[in-house]
Amino acid sequence: MLERRGNIALITLNRPKALNAVNSELSAALGAALEEFATDPELRVAVLTGAGRAFCAGMDLKEAAAGRDATDPLHPEWGFAGIVRHPIDKPVIAAVNGPALGGGAEIVLACDLVVADENATFGMPEVHHGLFPAAGGVLRLQHRLPRNIAREIALTGVPVDAATAARWGLFNRVAPAGKSVDVAMELAEQVAKGAPLSLNSVKRLMSWGEVRAEAEAWVENDDVFQQILTSDDAKEGPRAFTEKRAPHWTGR
Repeated sequence: MLERRGNIALITLNRPKALNAVNSELSAALGAALEEFATDPELRVAVLTGAGRAFCAGMDLKEAAAGRDATDPLHPEWGFAGIVRHPIDKPVIAAVNGPALGGGAEIVLACDLVVADENATFGMPEVHHGLFPAAGGVLRLQHRLPRNIAREIALTGVPVDAATAARWGLFNRVAPAGKSVDVAMELAEQVAKGAPLSLNSVKRLMSWGEVRAEAEAWVENDDVFQQILTSDDAKEGPRAFTEKRAPHWTGR
């Protein structure tokens, strides 16, 4: 949902009982909210957060186990959660109010600035579910962090705390517990003081190199992900998660 606060849009992922895990409905809602933000000339900056105690737990693995897609059926070009491939010219700030895991971490990487609660975590556990961070995770993380640190996060699936993420430069600011939205709104107000065309130009030009680097990489990323999806392990991971047991990997 989108709430207007002057020139700032506060957008909230709103599946708190599912820790804001992403299904097609959430993807459609977030994609539509971002489009509303992008096309409203009165809105200059967006703050994106999660309802409840999590920012986003990633893809809804129960939906995946049932074979249901997590993208918006009307706008698959916007990618996972309606954001990871959604071109937005205006600045978006993530207010990470709790765990940002898997696809939730990839939503964070799709934002321009990040404020996190001191008890927030960031991680990519996909390898433990027979998958890999295919919604921009492996493509973007290596541009935000030193290469070996990015590899460790993606290969181990072990989450990092907010203080560590901030020390590495992944998070801009760490807020007291429960205050990430407040601090993100303060940061958004500072950004919103700039001229709209100037803000948009800064974002476009500072993203230019990363976007160009990703263009060809997305093709390879999608090809590899399609191969992974047809594997036995990709079926076993979500099934094991749903059945609350350890997965039995076969490497096939």
